[in-house]
Amino acid sequence: MFDAGISSAVPGPAVVRNLPEKPRGRCIVVGAGKASAAMAAAVDQAWPDVDLEGVVVTRYGHATLAGRIDVLEAAHPVPDAMSQMSARRILQAVQGLSKDDLVIVLISGGGSALMTLPAGDMSLADKQAVNRALLVSGATIGEMNTVRKHLSRIKGGRLAAAAAPARVVTLAISDVPGDDPATIASGPTVPDPSTLGEAREIVERYRLKLPAAASQVLAGGEETPKPGAFPTDIRMIATPSLAMSAAAAVARRAGLTPLILGDALEGESRELGRVLAGIAKSAKLHGAPVAAPAVLLSGGEATVTIGDSPTGRGGRNTEFLLSFAIAMAGQSGVFAIAGDSDGIDGFDDAAGAFVTPDTLERARTAGCDPRHHLFAHDSYSFFEKIGDLVRTGPTFTNVNDIRAILIT
Repeated sequence: MFDAGISSAVPGPAVVRNLPEKPRGRCIVVGAGKASAAMAAAVDQAWPDVDLEGVVVTRYGHATLAGRIDVLEAAHPVPDAMSQMSARRILQAVQGLSKDDLVIVLISGGGSALMTLPAGDMSLADKQAVNRALLVSGATIGEMNTVRKHLSRIKGGRLAAAAAPARVVTLAISDVPGDDPATIASGPTVPDPSTLGEAREIVERYRLKLPAAASQVLAGGEETPKPGAFPTDIRMIATPSLAMSAAAAVARRAGLTPLILGDALEGESRELGRVLAGIAKSAKLHGAPVAAPAVLLSGGEATVTIGDSPTGRGGRNTEFLLSFAIAMAGQSGVFAIAGDSDGIDGFDDAAGAFVTPDTLERARTAGCDPRHHLFAHDSYSFFEKIGDLVRTGPTFTNVNDIRAILIT
């Protein structure tokens, strides 16, 4: 089921199905995200007869050859110098175009960090500090991007505005709840309805400590382009809901009843683990909301709030699973997998992990205290010690997290 969800979002076929009419002039391909290199390769191969060039940026280790389109690599989730250089290259690539030219913008998850061009007098170090503060704040991805867009010279519609008068078509792979194009990679080609005032309110609500230069931009910087500022043509070519449907189809073929709980579940990872454990227990013991054999499917992007707690290794999926395992307390007949569809959960080399009825028993045999690992945000180390990490390597796509709970 996990593999089927990822396969549903393979970029190549989806890109080809959604290409626009070929231009009379040149075609410039730009993009950012974990799937951007694979997407760019598909465009290059599909249009050998078009005057085409461009540049995209992806995460380190996610690059692939893309013919006439240059592929750069940068850091994620905290931007580095390559993130800034890539953003400059992308912005330069769309300058000086005519109305006969076409800009294809390839956007996927991770693009916000990978394509970074700080606004005002902000330095790269300032932008890195902002990203780190956001990542541990507990803010939702939408709230993070509201702040990011107003601290950038390329996001929040600014890339599309720079490409005028050329036609701009965006092909997007969604990794955000609700598939809002303004949120994916901070919406570089989408007019931005959010405001500087909203960004300031988010900073205040989460008590974010921002560098002085960032605070100055939020206090008096330029607003992002608003709805109506330029025409938009945005095509969603892969989404979390399609991944859930693909996983459900595998379940049905295996004789299971799938119940899709949603493709946009948010919240604190450990809290989500407890909630889904409660649903799984009810299904196992009482046959509600679904009777066994069945599978509970969900997607979305939970959060991990670090706060002042000690910090180990782990991402939102392994933290979800550790909390789930503790709440299940060894209940027989219930198994789970959760992982990030891009192949990387947080900062580490695993997509996620498994939970089985004997997870806690095996952990204690290995000398692991599950609650200590959860408190220390050290879920990666917990699953590594018992051999239950899921390592896929880079998948070259990203439709957010895929969770499946099997009830036998």
